[in-house]
Amino acid sequence: MKQAMTWIGFVLGAAALILQFAITIPLRLSNGDSLGGAVVFYFSFFTILTNLLLVLIYSSELWLWPWLGWLRSPVTRGMLAAAITLVMVFYHFVLAPAWDPEGWALVADTALHYATPIVYLVWWVATVPHGQLKWSDIPAMLVPPTLYLIHVLIRVAAIGEYPYPILEANRIGYGVVALNVLAVLIGLSAFCAIVIALDRRLGRAKGPQ
Repeated sequence: MKQAMTWIGFVLGAAALILQFAITIPLRLSNGDSLGGAVVFYFSFFTILTNLLLVLIYSSELWLWPWLGWLRSPVTRGMLAAAITLVMVFYHFVLAPAWDPEGWALVADTALHYATPIVYLVWWVATVPHGQLKWSDIPAMLVPPTLYLIHVLIRVAAIGEYPYPILEANRIGYGVVALNVLAVLIGLSAFCAIVIALDRRLGRAKGPQ
């Protein structure tokens, strides 16, 4: 059961990332970007990076390579449960109303923002040992997303390219951008707390792991 679910998550996530790559790179090249610039742009999205980490988490289960050991940590897996939930919720309520993809773009968007989050959350609940997360883990769970936001803000200031509308400082101003970033971190903190509460509850329900 666990092996089958892991393979489903791995194949779905990898296919969705490859499909989005195949859409993004030619589009950027046709708009005058270089190949290197197009690749950097592709990896500038939190959705892409989060889904890539999910694929690596599945890989850490399928192949016991030592360099993937940190992806077997309960904190890392819990953090990704919170982060991919944020991806799904943010897309559904903020991005989707202003975006109407068609064809393969719709397939990629649906896979990356709905299918992979749901599959991972089910996998995390059903197959991961629970009862190991602590409330004190929240700061550590916030470190990777915070580093991403810092990187994006530096990139925004340097080249003026905005991966998300809530970061468009040229349109809404840096004060609003700062409030948006704060709101994202508060929302992510709430999702981390929910993940920890669920982990503790599942740990008590299942007894000793």
